[in-house]
Amino acid sequence: MKQGTRRRWVETSPATLIVAGLTVALAGITAGAAEPAALIKTIQSIDKRAKGSVEAGQALAALSNAEPATLLAILAAFSDANPLAANYLRSAVETIADRAISGGKALPQKPLEAFIGNRKNDPRARRLAYDILQVVDKTIVGRLIPGMLTDPSPEFRRDAVARLLDLAGQLQRERQQDLARTLYKRALRGATDDDQVKAIVDPLRKLGEKINLPEHFGFLTDWHIIGPFDNDARKGFAVVYGPEKKLDLKTPLAGQLGETKWLPYKSAGDFGILDIAKIIKPYKGVVMYCTTVYESKSARPIELRLGTPNAWKLWVNGKLAFAREEYHRGMKLDQYRVPCQLRAGANTILLKLCQNQQKETWAQRYQFQLRACDKSGIAILSTDRSAALPTSKETQP
Repeated sequence: MKQGTRRRWVETSPATLIVAGLTVALAGITAGAAEPAALIKTIQSIDKRAKGSVEAGQALAALSNAEPATLLAILAAFSDANPLAANYLRSAVETIADRAISGGKALPQKPLEAFIGNRKNDPRARRLAYDILQVVDKTIVGRLIPGMLTDPSPEFRRDAVARLLDLAGQLQRERQQDLARTLYKRALRGATDDDQVKAIVDPLRKLGEKINLPEHFGFLTDWHIIGPFDNDARKGFAVVYGPEKKLDLKTPLAGQLGETKWLPYKSAGDFGILDIAKIIKPYKGVVMYCTTVYESKSARPIELRLGTPNAWKLWVNGKLAFAREEYHRGMKLDQYRVPCQLRAGANTILLKLCQNQQKETWAQRYQFQLRACDKSGIAILSTDRSAALPTSKETQP
């Protein structure tokens, strides 16, 4: 296996070194010591704090001596494996595959390809199987990747988008603008990484296309905001102000500067950024609350992805989903990923955003962006979302 492929999959963890050491120390154990299913179960039993690592290391050493036909069972086990157990399973898969390829043994290519094609399988395992097959069959790139534009695996989608971008760019250079436009629009369906989205949108806009990026990403753009409340000496993060006690958009509250009330604001621009520093003055040492309603067709899991340089707390339907008391560590798309459970109908989202009193130029940003998507990054739109295009362009931070 290529070194780059291995590096992509190894997760940073001290236990990774344990795996490597035990594999060498126990290499004399053979697969005949236990059935593969039992060995796999032992590996799956290791917990995230490495409890059971000795037993898992023994099982790994034995499992690594199994025949190539065992690869499918090991890959299937990823779906019930925590990240640490997945590292052990990955090591077994790579060792078996490396030994088979170097020894001239056949891999179960058709079953592996079928495993890759099944979108219900664990995305880590699917990608690992794909990387293995690429070593012995270069044609799978052209055969599989074009069909993965809407795959639940972001990595596969990125590859599919990249192929379309290359083709569209070539068509543009050949002045086949209509065909290029068609491929760019098709590529946008699978693009969720901002670099690829920009590489698609820029030429489309030059070709006269109107693109609604807030809708593409699933940014929540319509908000009600109230404040400021006191965050002197950063005390406001822990203080339970009125909006946390009762969310009532019609009732004014006592704020830092006197009575304050909820006011509607709509983020403008491609990346759904609401710049609070432009809404209130002064904006240092304050807390603001932002709320919106998300309409869901059914009860379902969702990810809310937040970008902000400020300290924050996030509630969904009155339940605290996540909080982070950290200031000015930068802001980027999908900076924080918060899994949530929606109910059918209206879901209330409340965001508490805190700005400290630092005076450095790099500590002046007081803003956020929030989008709703599935765990792979594909937007999930509220059923009452307006399809209006943004009123201005905006640079992603």
